[in-house]
Amino acid sequence: MANNSKMVYRRLGRSGLQVSALSFGSWVSFDTQMKDDLAMECMQAAFDAGCNFFDNAEAYASGESEAIMGRALHELGWRRNTYVLSSKFFWGIDDAPNMKYTLNRKYLMQAIDGSLERFGLDFLDLIYCHRADPNTPIEETVWAMSDIVSSGKALYWGTSEWTADEIRAAWEIAERHHLHKPVVEQPQYNLLNRDRVEKEYTRLYTDIGLGTTTWSPLASGLLTGKYKDGIPADSRGALSGYEWLSEQILDRGASEKVERLRPIAADLGCSLAQMSLAWCASNPNVSSVITGASRPSQVVENFGAIDVLPLLTAEVLARIDQAVA
Repeated sequence: MANNSKMVYRRLGRSGLQVSALSFGSWVSFDTQMKDDLAMECMQAAFDAGCNFFDNAEAYASGESEAIMGRALHELGWRRNTYVLSSKFFWGIDDAPNMKYTLNRKYLMQAIDGSLERFGLDFLDLIYCHRADPNTPIEETVWAMSDIVSSGKALYWGTSEWTADEIRAAWEIAERHHLHKPVVEQPQYNLLNRDRVEKEYTRLYTDIGLGTTTWSPLASGLLTGKYKDGIPADSRGALSGYEWLSEQILDRGASEKVERLRPIAADLGCSLAQMSLAWCASNPNVSSVITGASRPSQVVENFGAIDVLPLLTAEVLARIDQAVA
């Protein structure tokens, strides 16, 4: 396995699973911005940098993201024991009752099979409930996810963007019935979106040993500083269907915070993106920071954030806090 000795590996919450502190995700980029060859190059670049965790979801490009990643894994020929692979279920890709916006048993049992078929694999390491489902009892969802793990089709399960109360309810149901417990949550976390990870989930880290694999560490590119003069044509902010991103990107208050961060990154001798990624990874309650990229050079730059991690002293972190306050 090509491996970067600088990469840091962390336990996923209280589980024994080790994931790289920086991981690689396919949201937005796979299919929309890149097809098989480029996806494969980006995955190899991440792998060479020591990444062992690759994140995906059924809903990304309506299943095509999983298919592209599956074909890439087949082409790359990595041994199955060298990487951790995830997917997420909720939105659905079939327009039929019980097949979208749900976490009911029927959907989940069929979703995992569809996912494995697209990946061309026997099992996934990690599966998530991609959002909470107010119309299905949490108990039904917990039993289904636990049964999928018992079947060997997935090894661990967790949630994404659930409230602390929903996560605790799921954990307690699993505890009561001796089922496989949720071990991880996948929330948004970056210098501009901090409350959920730093405040709402605080008790869950100690009480149930919750792990987190966080997404959007660069606030959809805002924290790279590239949107200072508007939205470049080749960025995700300009993609059709992602207009909501451009509103976030053009938020003046956020842009001012980004500009205040720029000199701190300059003092550290790294890019704004690298500092922002390292900042996310510096939180001890973050198991892995999911990065995205649309070309291999971007992957290499992002993973350079691992070198910035040791530079984030208490003093530097205080400066960063002040800049975004």
